[in-house]
Amino acid sequence: MQNILSKISAFLIIFLAVLAEPTSAQDNNLTLAKADSLFQHQRYSDAFVLYEQLLVQDQHYSPQMLLKMAYIKEGLRDYTGAMYYLHLFYTKEPSRSTLKKMEELAQAHRLYGYEYSDLQFFKTQFSKHYMHILELMLLAAVITVTIMLFQWRRGFRFSSSFKAGFILYLLFILYYINFLNLGDAGIIKNNHVAIMSAPSAGADWITTATQGHKVPITGEQDIWYEIKWRGEKAYIRKSNLLELP
Repeated sequence: MQNILSKISAFLIIFLAVLAEPTSAQDNNLTLAKADSLFQHQRYSDAFVLYEQLLVQDQHYSPQMLLKMAYIKEGLRDYTGAMYYLHLFYTKEPSRSTLKKMEELAQAHRLYGYEYSDLQFFKTQFSKHYMHILELMLLAAVITVTIMLFQWRRGFRFSSSFKAGFILYLLFILYYINFLNLGDAGIIKNNHVAIMSAPSAGADWITTATQGHKVPITGEQDIWYEIKWRGEKAYIRKSNLLELP
């Protein structure tokens, strides 16, 4: 009897979840439409509150919404926020025009860290197909290993050139896994931020940075991030850095 009741309960939970999903999506669409209306009427602060709710709480957004959020933040002179949402947009819709916008904004406000190379642009474009290609290569490797084991048990011996070629293929997969690693980065989100030479408040002071600068993150220790500041190793408190996804 208890087993039957548990199955019925599980079925009801799944059924209610399925019913609730379209309702949630409809609510999100209504919220987005309301936010867009507020944006069109230049009620930017009110629109941003709804956009942020959709992005953070509901994980519901469109690329155009991210651009509008960046526009609002730029208008408020919150360049950390502007660059953050432009970066999110760029990860969804990579384009040179977005890179140019970030570079122009960085140059206009003397922000450091927004120089992009052709290789980085290529990696971002290629990342759309990264997982599919990796899955195919791993599947091919698994199938090859399975066939090799089957043949080996039957007494077949593979040539040295075949073994060397397969090892090179595996090494290429390892290279491919790391090829698109652009590294972690963050944007300084506060003004008057101390950049230190070591992860300690008593360490040597390097400089004081303002918000908006983008820095590579190379490690972390307690409440500190290890970063690269103008090519040199430095440290910044985690509370002062907005990590990019």
